[in-house]
Amino acid sequence: MTQINYITQNATMPEFNRAMVQEWIVKVAELHEKKVGTLTYVFCDDEYILQVNLEFLKHDYYTDIITFDYSNRHRIAGDMVISLDTVRTNAEQVGADYRTELMRVVIHGVLHLCGINDKGPGEREIMEQHENEALAILSKNVFEK
Repeated sequence: MTQINYITQNATMPEFNRAMVQEWIVKVAELHEKKVGTLTYVFCDDEYILQVNLEFLKHDYYTDIITFDYSNRHRIAGDMVISLDTVRTNAEQVGADYRTELMRVVIHGVLHLCGINDKGPGEREIMEQHENEALAILSKNVFEK
């Protein structure tokens, strides 16, 4: 059963149509031959994600997303911690719309859970391709109330 939870830590909950985002996530997972189980998104500020990065990964730097994978072979599940501060900074640096960048990061975590990596040689480009393909099928009405 698909369940997607959204919580905040030191941040304001971003506004988007949750039902549309859930449909999108399920569709993207299906494209990768996966089902969606329980996903939890924690939207936070830079200081919170830095604390998580230090505590769990021993990394002393800010990042846009940290994904904790609880998936099995066919069903993805996990917790994704997203720094809205870093998403905003990244959007400004690349000249992207903040909301589009937020959805890119939301799906980035799902793609990790589907088995796509971005740390090895050539993997970043493969991840970006999958992100772009996913964004292309996201409803343009996702931010309307």
